[in-house]
Amino acid sequence: MFSMGLTDMQKIGLGLVGFGLGFLSLGVVLFFDKGLLAMGNILFLAGIIFIIGMERTYRFFFQSHKLKGTAFFAGGMLIVLVGYPIIGMLVEIYGAFLLFG
Repeated sequence: MFSMGLTDMQKIGLGLVGFGLGFLSLGVVLFFDKGLLAMGNILFLAGIIFIIGMERTYRFFFQSHKLKGTAFFAGGMLIVLVGYPIIGMLVEIYGAFLLFG
């Protein structure tokens, strides 16, 4: 239908990002369910890698002026996995704001 010049890998990446955002949304709605939030984070990052590639993803997250945002984003993911989903999501949102804002 509407391919918009996307490769098959990029289409898969868009699907993964969509599912990741869906799982994150469900995790928040269902009172910060740790499993859904963790799955959403993994799918979102995998989708980004599929869309722009491994090297460009690495270069994006590890630019010198974005290291603070990367640390907060990754730290928030780790805090969610450890078992403190509300605190982890707050830290992760702050990191995402620094990265993408």
